[in-house]
Amino acid sequence: MDKFTTLTGVAAPLPIVNVDTDMIIPKDYLKTIRRTGLGKGLFAEMRFNEDGSENPDFVLNKPAYREAKIIVAGDNFGCGSSREHAPWALLDFGVRCVISTSFADIFYNNCFKNGILPIVVSPEDLDKLMDDANRGANATLTVDLDAQEIRGPDGGVVKFDIDPFKKHCLLNGLDDIGLTMEKAPSIDAYEAKAGASRPWA
Repeated sequence: MDKFTTLTGVAAPLPIVNVDTDMIIPKDYLKTIRRTGLGKGLFAEMRFNEDGSENPDFVLNKPAYREAKIIVAGDNFGCGSSREHAPWALLDFGVRCVISTSFADIFYNNCFKNGILPIVVSPEDLDKLMDDANRGANATLTVDLDAQEIRGPDGGVVKFDIDPFKKHCLLNGLDDIGLTMEKAPSIDAYEAKAGASRPWA
């Protein structure tokens, strides 16, 4: 997966609590096991009207936020079912970072495995970042994973904590397969030794 080092982009405000995975990607889009193409279904029930037209009131349909790379969201983001399609849809749309006061555990871990950085901040810091995100075209944040900080458009800084192992994986673009491939020399050496000791196998 792509490395996550520093991300600068427009942040979209989504001040809704308990955004579940069915809201992120409705069940109608779960028929595929492909990671691409799901961006069109991201928040579909909020982004589109019943006739398929765009809902102009939804934040990602507003001109300033159509290319948003960051979402600043309410508490308990990603709750509900464990569908991995939720981070796939966010990533396919172009979102690489979600900031909230808390996340559902499975969604939180799925984000790291797909190259998305979920950041937990205090309610006070979320209020500041939500205010920044409400600035429309000026709602640009910089997320520095190595420094573990979010820099706002006015120079304000919010620090965040992250598990060191998860940080290492994102900085180096390592998903579960990538982590295994880091051990390739040891695996090859073991296979060669095992083959030599059991030539009949």
